[in-house]
Amino acid sequence: MKLLVANRGEIAVRIIRGCREMGIETVAVYSEVDRQSPHVLMADQAFPIGPAAASASYLNIDRLLAAAAAGGADLVHPGYGFLAENAEFAERVEAAGMTWVGPPPAAIRLMGSKTESRKLAINTGVPLVPGMVEPLADLAQLEAFVDQHGLPVLLKAVAGGGGKGMREVHDRSELAAAFERARSEGGAYFGDDRVYVERLVVRARHIEVQVAADRHGNAVYLGERECSIQRRHQKVVEECPSPVVDADLRQRLGEAALAIVRGSGYQSVGTVEFLVDRSGEFYFLEMNTRLQVEHPVTEEVYGVDLVREMINLSLGRELSWRQEDLLPRGHAIECRIYAEDPLRNFAPSPGLIALLVRPGGPGVRVDSGVFQGSVVPLDYDPMVAKLVVHASDRPAAVARLRRALQEYQVRGIATTLTLFRALVEMDEFVEADFHTGFLDELLASERLAEVHGRQDPEAEEAAVVAAVCLATLQAGTVVGDPFGDGDGSHWWQEGVRTQHGRYPR
Repeated sequence: MKLLVANRGEIAVRIIRGCREMGIETVAVYSEVDRQSPHVLMADQAFPIGPAAASASYLNIDRLLAAAAAGGADLVHPGYGFLAENAEFAERVEAAGMTWVGPPPAAIRLMGSKTESRKLAINTGVPLVPGMVEPLADLAQLEAFVDQHGLPVLLKAVAGGGGKGMREVHDRSELAAAFERARSEGGAYFGDDRVYVERLVVRARHIEVQVAADRHGNAVYLGERECSIQRRHQKVVEECPSPVVDADLRQRLGEAALAIVRGSGYQSVGTVEFLVDRSGEFYFLEMNTRLQVEHPVTEEVYGVDLVREMINLSLGRELSWRQEDLLPRGHAIECRIYAEDPLRNFAPSPGLIALLVRPGGPGVRVDSGVFQGSVVPLDYDPMVAKLVVHASDRPAAVARLRRALQEYQVRGIATTLTLFRALVEMDEFVEADFHTGFLDELLASERLAEVHGRQDPEAEEAAVVAAVCLATLQAGTVVGDPFGDGDGSHWWQEGVRTQHGRYPR
């Protein structure tokens, strides 16, 4: 059995690792700028699919299917992002005689429409934020909605996701500009400029529920994730379980999520997202019909492998778990490490990773798509790794995260490690007293910069140099390089492998 990973970066590495444990061979694809990326070097086979531009490579269905055919793939896993929620891609994979590792195309299409999914929530009796279930026809209709429901409101692209195509409006004078910006972003990012509107729930928590369903009528929820620390609607820190969800609310959220799963005919691993207001009431937001970036925190707390389960479900096997067996153990926190500079308004920071020192020790996991010597391109999402910690409870997890962030060092590019080192010192984070607007408010206040400014950069630099020297002496190889041969050499320096070259065992 052989699986093509239609993606790149850390999620491609994660899928390849899961396949290797299952005895499934893997086929990687790569653009011109990814020729020596870890996912290419780890896979059993690798095929070029075009230039750096995603539209000509990772979003090019014809080239992906050609690579799958050339590699003799039986299955195709889309990861997340790119074509992961593209119903046409799923249909074409199946039409080519391969197995799509994901939900049925009809479920992708249904839940990919924010307005259609809102109709489903109404039909299944799941609470919903007051808003429209049809796209806005024009600005006049938006103004009429505001007349009826008041401000603030949130404009959202019908086909949106990842924080794109969303605009908050707090003043009536901003309506026209926000409407046009949301439409423009929706068209640019998703090829669909339709927009709808809903009431903005102020100071809410963003809580999502992990679900899994098989083809035999079985479905379960695997607790919830706290995703309220966001920058411009893009998650940057996630936790499992949520500090504000008790056993009763967890059950109610889970049952609501399963109602969406059954109503949509969903079969695979997926996520149902909710807002929880300050009174504890929750409202359906949307469903992500794919593996989530933040899936590791659920894996750590529930002791499961969601990648492995997703592949098994695509092969028609029954769920591995019963609902009564899924009990949370401890607490996990994930930080998304982006190649961005928080001290320069999160400007992209592409370039060569000159030094990489990853944290380790008990309860520390790093899912990464780079190694020392990697060049981070400007062409794709800037996330380069995910730092995940797991401990017996939240205070212990916060302490472990603080320690891991101190160990984690990257030189050559700027990263959001700077942001997280400051964030873990904030009382609001330590006490879990935050909401979806918390980080944006914090950045506007410059309090994070003040906390970071109290750190001693010279002491930090000295600690890095000491760690590098010690690790180099102990290992005799390049620090942070998972593919070093132990003598400072690297087998890929002899040239990129042929299309049918194998990863050295």
